[in-house]
Amino acid sequence: MSDQNILEMNQEETGLGKVEIAPEVIEVIAGIAASEVEGVAQMRGNFATGVVEKLGKKNHGKGVKVELSEEGIKVDVYCLMKFGVSIPAVAQSIQDNIRQALLNMTALETKEINIHVVGVLFENQKNEPDYEQEM
Repeated sequence: MSDQNILEMNQEETGLGKVEIAPEVIEVIAGIAASEVEGVAQMRGNFATGVVEKLGKKNHGKGVKVELSEEGIKVDVYCLMKFGVSIPAVAQSIQDNIRQALLNMTALETKEINIHVVGVLFENQKNEPDYEQEM
């Protein structure tokens, strides 16, 4: 698995072919599942993802890194929390939601889901950084 960028599904032999899942699909599923949790202000992105989103394309995989290895699937999630929430409780909810979403949609078990809280957003702050240039 470490040599491939595609994850092959183990399934019964039906003669219909095989099913492969790209890591980007797992990133998107995990990103959506994490952003659905109450208490998550936003997922961490970079300047490029902010510009792309301003142009109308939503990047659901931002803030999520997936690593495929022989031991299993490792998911790292980078997010900002809302001020006043219990960070351990929200992080646990993110882990549970991602694990359940991946299990329901792909039938894949994850080895580990690591939550990296990279900031806290207060209510008076903007959720999305402004990338417009000043003239």
